[in-house]
Amino acid sequence: MKTVNFKDLRFNPFTLFGNEWMLLTAGNEKTGCNTMTISWGNLGCLWGNNDPTAVIYIRPSRYTKKFVDEEECFSLCVMDKSFKKEMTYLGTVSGRDEDKIAKTGLTPVYADDTVYFAEAKMVFVCRKVYAAELQEKDFLRPEPIEQCYPIRDYHTLYIGKIEKILVRDDEYLCPGTSLSE
Repeated sequence: MKTVNFKDLRFNPFTLFGNEWMLLTAGNEKTGCNTMTISWGNLGCLWGNNDPTAVIYIRPSRYTKKFVDEEECFSLCVMDKSFKKEMTYLGTVSGRDEDKIAKTGLTPVYADDTVYFAEAKMVFVCRKVYAAELQEKDFLRPEPIEQCYPIRDYHTLYIGKIEKILVRDDEYLCPGTSLSE
């Protein structure tokens, strides 16, 4: 994988989250890690010099939340479509109950203050800069509460500054940009 600048990327963030999904992973080699599949999130620029950021959301019941809370960094991995079965599994089985990463055959890579997967086609390494629990009083419309939070298990929102982006091939690069450059 090769490191690229966020300004050289070309993709649709709506389909990246909504259709392709991502693996949110945190942990370290000494104490272990966990991952979960996400299909909600945001990519954009915020603060300072329009720093590239990722916004993720984790329910309090998710085991991965413990790892994200304990670590300074997390990763977002975009996987090839051939991993859809594994991603479905990683999103429905808890790492509390079994070593779900080992069962999928994915290869954890511990680097850049976090962990990601060798099989990923794109990786965002993010350093946490903000976290806050969504609050019922702050919703301006009732529909999200009714549709997504019937038991009031509101997500925690995390903003991570994207510190590094790794790509496997030119698929997500702007025309005229190449990994071989």
